[in-house]
Amino acid sequence: MIHGMLCESVLQPAGTLTMTAACASLSAASVDLPRNCTFEPADWQILAKSWHPVALSRELGERPLGAVLLDAPLVIYRSGDDIVVADDLCPHRGVPLSMGNGNGETIACAYHGFRFGQDGRCVRVPAHPDSKIPPKLHLKTYPVVERFGLIWTCLRPEGETSLPPMPHWDDPAFQQITCPSIDIKGFAGRQVEGFIDVAHFAFVHTETFADPENPIVPSYSPKLTETGFEAEYRSNVSNFPHGLLGVEEFADFKWLRHFRVFLPFTATLEIHFPNDGRLVIMNAASPVSARVTRMFAPICRNFDTTGSVEDVYEFNRRVFEEDRQIVEAQKPENLPLDPNLEAHVMADRSSIAYRRGLRGMGLSQFFTA
Repeated sequence: MIHGMLCESVLQPAGTLTMTAACASLSAASVDLPRNCTFEPADWQILAKSWHPVALSRELGERPLGAVLLDAPLVIYRSGDDIVVADDLCPHRGVPLSMGNGNGETIACAYHGFRFGQDGRCVRVPAHPDSKIPPKLHLKTYPVVERFGLIWTCLRPEGETSLPPMPHWDDPAFQQITCPSIDIKGFAGRQVEGFIDVAHFAFVHTETFADPENPIVPSYSPKLTETGFEAEYRSNVSNFPHGLLGVEEFADFKWLRHFRVFLPFTATLEIHFPNDGRLVIMNAASPVSARVTRMFAPICRNFDTTGSVEDVYEFNRRVFEEDRQIVEAQKPENLPLDPNLEAHVMADRSSIAYRRGLRGMGLSQFFTA
């Protein structure tokens, strides 16, 4: 300690500063890309400009949470009324802060007890409680927004916050439900493409809602929007769960499914039920890495609004588990953006529009690897 200031450098006996191997490693690690990044550098930088969900709001209590976004380990913690998202690394000796504990105001590193509070600022060093805390001990933080029961962040923010919209979420006539997340050993783009695909119902979702004898896909046309595209799809494929009683009278009902895609990895599906019922599902695929996705699914509906939330959780889990098995089996693991690399049919119009949108963002052919 020098005059009450925690020392930030290593003084050699002769009084000269030298860069140790540890310092050199820290300098090398200060580049933008995470360690062991699974994305091409240019693609990572494009995707890092978008907002992604990283956790359920209800999961965050006094203890910090660990999460990974685009290969970057993050720590999430509460500091009073604020939520902090920061690199999951104590700047003192490199221990993940998600291993520590918290009290709702600050979190403490599990190694030496350094405490961090609002804006990631180090507020206490137990070994030297009366010393001035150097700026290097403050955490690198990222912007945070709570919306749809989720915690969203952006690793390379530019301009205004731009979160995907969700129809009817703020409508008091609708019940809001945020389902548990689902982890998928597959690329986020593959998962989103499966969500907006309308030709797989009769083959993948036969245990939940679809009719294996009804594979026909009526014509539909995606329309471009400022944030992606949307598509209205009408068919007689029911969305009632198998085994639900009293729905026989709706056998001839024409179901409208309105998809809205918000690039790169979020889509909503608004399903028009009989008697003006509405069900909206958000599919927010958070790219943990190029090979792992954490899928979040907020839901709102204007019917059965006092029904069991647990039943909604379970039905949603079963549907997405059916999809998960397909996504995890697809090859190549990433999404081919070159239209010549896979065959296409008329039912794939949404898929084609989605891939075209990702190409328009500037993403490379890395996705064909």
